[in-house]
Amino acid sequence: MSTPAQLPFEQPHALRLPPGLRALRSRGPVHRVRTAEGGEAWLVTEHSWVRKLLDDDRLSRSNPDPQATKDSGSAVLAGLLGGFATDHARLRALLEPHFSPERMLALRPYVEKVTGRLLDELAARKPPVDLREALALALPIQVMCAWLGVPQEDKDRFGGWTQDAANVGDPARSRQGLGELFAYCKGLVADKRRSPGDDAISRICATEGITDDEVLGLTALLLFGGYETTVARIGTCVALLLAEPGQWEALHADPGLVSGAVEETLRMSMPNPHTGGMPRYAVTDFDIDGVTVRAGDFVLLNTIAANHDETVFTDPGRIDVTRDTADSLVFGYGAYHCVGATLARTQLQVVLAQLVARFPALRLAVGAQELELRHNTLIGGLTHLPVTW
Repeated sequence: MSTPAQLPFEQPHALRLPPGLRALRSRGPVHRVRTAEGGEAWLVTEHSWVRKLLDDDRLSRSNPDPQATKDSGSAVLAGLLGGFATDHARLRALLEPHFSPERMLALRPYVEKVTGRLLDELAARKPPVDLREALALALPIQVMCAWLGVPQEDKDRFGGWTQDAANVGDPARSRQGLGELFAYCKGLVADKRRSPGDDAISRICATEGITDDEVLGLTALLLFGGYETTVARIGTCVALLLAEPGQWEALHADPGLVSGAVEETLRMSMPNPHTGGMPRYAVTDFDIDGVTVRAGDFVLLNTIAANHDETVFTDPGRIDVTRDTADSLVFGYGAYHCVGATLARTQLQVVLAQLVARFPALRLAVGAQELELRHNTLIGGLTHLPVTW
């Protein structure tokens, strides 16, 4: 048996698939790898297998051996999911009503208002400006506060806690961030029980039969997932479009391409390469393309490699805002499709539409090859996004 490939893969360009991952993917659908923590895992890279296994009950988010040591990414997810790690159906049933098309449509004017205000502030600054700091960090936290019912004056505090919780390079810092986040959410839930409002947390509290611990877990999960992921995606979405000649201009000439541009850049977005993919554990023995996976084995479903599968996407390393991205796995698949996808898409669509209209001459202030990914966080994203106009 060949020596397992070592994670993370070296990534010389923040906006491109790591060469090592590309080479591995070309050799088959599943590979033995060694994680950054030193354990071994199966890395699945082929689109058809990743899609199938994302919705396969032979894999679980939680390790069937509770005594087993968790990798850093799985530990963060386990801390957020709590009992929902083994009750995904109940998790979806509790969350889906709060992400209904009607509720997302009602939220959109607020997203547009906040985005417009942030772009007013951006226009008043002298370029170059770090767009991550000016927009990507600022918008999602305000949107999450308004939607969930978190006081805006607390946004900086819980924003810091979610960033600490997502830190996969410092387990102690991650635990502390999770602890602070849960402590804050506990008080928030108690406030909503006493004085409910027209917000997601109050509506979750009103769900028949739900316990305080479940509300607490859902609140922390929503704060974390809705904030960190959108911050990362706004930055890489804009960077990818600015790095590909002609794409920003195409959007300005035809604003109707914005929705397609969002989907294409999501397909191309690079999560933290240190995590390797979506973590799962085999709950029984089964085969992946002739390779036997044993119960308890750690399995990483690499959606980025899958979204660069040339049998599904022609010339997958090139941004094309007119591409058909219906087969993209960026938000998962089937029963494990991300319930918050519409909220993320709403923010990205508003950001792109307003940015292109207000800043048609926007461009990177550094070479695309100089952009860097955040390696110490579960979600990834860019460290900075210097732009000028």
